Amino acid sequence: MKPTGNILFSGVGGQGILLASEITASALLESGFDVKKSEVHGMAQRGGSVVAHLRYGKKVYSPLIDPGQADFAVAFETMEAVRYLPFLKKESKVIVNTHHIAPPAVATGKMPYPEDLLTQLTSRNIAVYPLDGFSIAKKVGELRTANIVLVGALSTFLPVEEEVFLEVLKKRIPRKLDENIAAFHEGRKITTQAAGTV
Repeated sequence: MKPTGNILFSGVGGQGILLASEITASALLESGFDVKKSEVHGMAQRGGSVVAHLRYGKKVYSPLIDPGQADFAVAFETMEAVRYLPFLKKESKVIVNTHHIAPPAVATGKMPYPEDLLTQLTSRNIAVYPLDGFSIAKKVGELRTANIVLVGALSTFLPVEEEVFLEVLKKRIPRKLDENIAAFHEGRKITTQAAGTV
């Protein structure tokens, strides 16, 4: 077992980032890991940036991830993936929701939404796994499951059995459980296929 693993969740308010980090933390705890987590809400209620640091291992002393030390980044919005580039390293794996949410400056027409964001990630030789969580959530019949799609994608890289995640989902999200489980499986399918393990 590595001494620690570092996961950075980022996005904008209202995307279910904190729930996603809590589900991931619970699954790791259930699997016998020590887990520390820290959240920065910012202007979450106004659609501002939200970030959660999660560290796991045999023993973890601090919840905060140092720049250049994230093993995994789960970005719920493409621009947020680029915002936290300083936390990534060559070995990082980045799961990116390609559904765009325009920040206030873009929504009011003061600035354009950058068009080359995914290129900025992939050009750094980082393993990037893009997926459209919103479209997948729509397909499974519940738009609010986009965050669970990303949890499913992340789960394929973590030392946690799939059944543990499913048990956590049953405890944490009793409503619309079938849709959430379907979203989780769709996310797993994307990263599993991309990693060539199917």
